[in-house]
Amino acid sequence: MHYSSGNYEAFARPRPPEGVERKSAWLVGAGLASMAAAIFMIRDGGMAGERITILEELDLPGGALDGIKYPEKGFVIRGGRELEDHMECLWDLMRSVPSLEIDGASVLDEFYWLNKDDPNSSKRRVTEKQGQDAGTNFTFGLSEKAQKEVVRIFLATREQMEDKRIEEVFSREFLDSNFWLYWRTMFAFEEWHSALEMKLYLHRFVHQLGGFPDMSALKFTKYNQYESFVLPMYTWLLEQGVNFRFSTTVTDVAFDLSNGVTRATRIDWISNGEAGGVTLTDDDLALVTIGSLTENSDDGDHNTRAELKTGPAPAWDLWKRIARKSSDFGRPEVFCGDIDKTKWESATVTTLDHRIPAYIEKIAERDPFSGKVVTGGIVTVRDSPWLMSWTVNRQPHFKAQKPNEIVVWVYGLFVETPGAYVKKPMQDCTGEEITQEWLYHLGVPVDEIDELAAHAAKTVPVMMPYVTAFFMPRKAGDRPDVVPEGSVNVAFLGQFAETTRDCIFTTEYSVRTAMEATYRLLGVERGVPEVFNSTYDLRFLLHSSQILRDHEPLNLPGAPFMERHLVHRFGNSELGQLLVDFGLIPAVADVQVHDRRDDAIP
Repeated sequence: MHYSSGNYEAFARPRPPEGVERKSAWLVGAGLASMAAAIFMIRDGGMAGERITILEELDLPGGALDGIKYPEKGFVIRGGRELEDHMECLWDLMRSVPSLEIDGASVLDEFYWLNKDDPNSSKRRVTEKQGQDAGTNFTFGLSEKAQKEVVRIFLATREQMEDKRIEEVFSREFLDSNFWLYWRTMFAFEEWHSALEMKLYLHRFVHQLGGFPDMSALKFTKYNQYESFVLPMYTWLLEQGVNFRFSTTVTDVAFDLSNGVTRATRIDWISNGEAGGVTLTDDDLALVTIGSLTENSDDGDHNTRAELKTGPAPAWDLWKRIARKSSDFGRPEVFCGDIDKTKWESATVTTLDHRIPAYIEKIAERDPFSGKVVTGGIVTVRDSPWLMSWTVNRQPHFKAQKPNEIVVWVYGLFVETPGAYVKKPMQDCTGEEITQEWLYHLGVPVDEIDELAAHAAKTVPVMMPYVTAFFMPRKAGDRPDVVPEGSVNVAFLGQFAETTRDCIFTTEYSVRTAMEATYRLLGVERGVPEVFNSTYDLRFLLHSSQILRDHEPLNLPGAPFMERHLVHRFGNSELGQLLVDFGLIPAVADVQVHDRRDDAIP
């Protein structure tokens, strides 16, 4: 396997690998990574769909990419996905999956046209004081010291950031900035999370810094992630003959680790209460999704709180059993061993009439019933004790929604802190109480909150014990390589497998691990697309420097002498033109005029 960029290999069709007609594949988990791997095996590896089996504990595919309607409770989305242009493996995948919405189009076509016609942006990113604009004015508000800290982390080596917390490498000046408020709520970072992941995110999305404050960097699907992504993939895989075995919990994987070779030899499971398994031959591949951010999620309802489940966790227990067999298989306890640091709660609010949407429209400055972008991403409540954020995507967000319903996603990072209105921690609240707290921050008059929460909405809270497990401070070896050293038939998939070329908590990461695993195990003669190289592009680095300063010019020591020196030295060069284009130094003509004025002063 190798990496490539450009369209030479991107558009080429690989030939079927030798012996692929004899091979079979067993995939553990039916989340995005496994489904993507199955598609790559068929499309690029030439494997017959009927020779692929996907084992899944739940009774439907999609994993964390949910979007489920419980008629007795209301709509449920545990979380959403923020997408961007440069998810090279994801869009490579979706170009081959037929749309269920538009005849003759792919999922990528459908997504591209949608976001071309209705580009995303936010008109109000932060509120305070019961729905008032917080006055951030889409600026980062980074002091000179905080800017230097960002640059220092950007330039640090990976090793220097290993096992460090964000609060250990950034000062309070940075942590009090608008930049950190945008960043932490957009990606769900806590101050005790991994400084290494923070660094990797800075590198991965440096080209999008300008679009972070107003969310114009983001793109979204037409419906929820299940109906827009998972169902088209699932439908296509069924048409290809792929076997899905639901209600099947994989309990262990056996290995032969002799003679420097890593070979999976058996997969054991419990299906519908009965033990079973398969012994793997030399022609069988095993692709195992390890860990789970949504494991042991618990749904409450409008009158019942969601419980924090700390008991057996099958996905994590499987990885723990696997990890005991080799140091090459990672250290799961690093990620799942402290639930208090990896949990938060979300809630899905379904409004039942036009009363609450009127308050949404006041903040979003868009009609939520228009079918177009509404909030354009999350709206964060800066003075919320829960650090609450909420969003309304294009409506309907579910095909089954009634015309007068709006689906809202709400989440809080500080679930143990009493709220401003309900005076209870979020984790102890029913759906109705979470609705009350949200309505308070939405600006609903206090004397109307209880009645609206009781009769104008139906809310499902969801507690997720491991939702940010992958952000825990880590070092090399804590996550196993996608394809371990010496492996001949086994690979690890998903957010807890290691590929150094991308960052986690993205759909792209899951698809990238799937592509790398498939291409390596089958020997596909096509390059895996490189991560977009903005971190090595001087133009993006100059642009981000300007953005981090909120478009303020460089404060050079010895200015204006230093400014004139830089302009005269570089002004008529390609480098100088770049500095001018990105607003870091003035044009040569501007400085010459400035010089004459200086000379006229005695």
